[in-house]
Amino acid sequence: QVQLVESGGGLVQAGGSLRLSCAASGRAFSNYAMGWFRQAPGKERELVAARSNSGVRTYYQDSVKGRFAISGDNAKNTVYLQMSRLRPEDTAVYYCAAARGLSYSPDDYTSWGQGTQVTVSS
Repeated sequence: QVQLVESGGGLVQAGGSLRLSCAASGRAFSNYAMGWFRQAPGKERELVAARSNSGVRTYYQDSVKGRFAISGDNAKNTVYLQMSRLRPEDTAVYYCAAARGLSYSPDDYTSWGQGTQVTVSS
């Protein structure tokens, strides 16, 4: 398995931007598809964005299309989530996760980071 550590969360005003980072160690990072999930209080964990191991294929939840961008740097074993035009409803704990293939289901992701809090004030 690969070990994941997120960073970059924080408090930001609505309309602002944040970039989350997820550093991977362990098995070859380039073998994994990567996803960013989020979980708000009282809600289920949901997939926000994902990319295939090559980065050729990506997925975005409808609510973040045009505002969020997922990218990766295999040389640095790091995946990023650039978040722009943030809204209060984006407030959640954000998790990165790794899977053997691009998937929309949390059940297919076998490695998870500890999460980083993103709070968007109105």
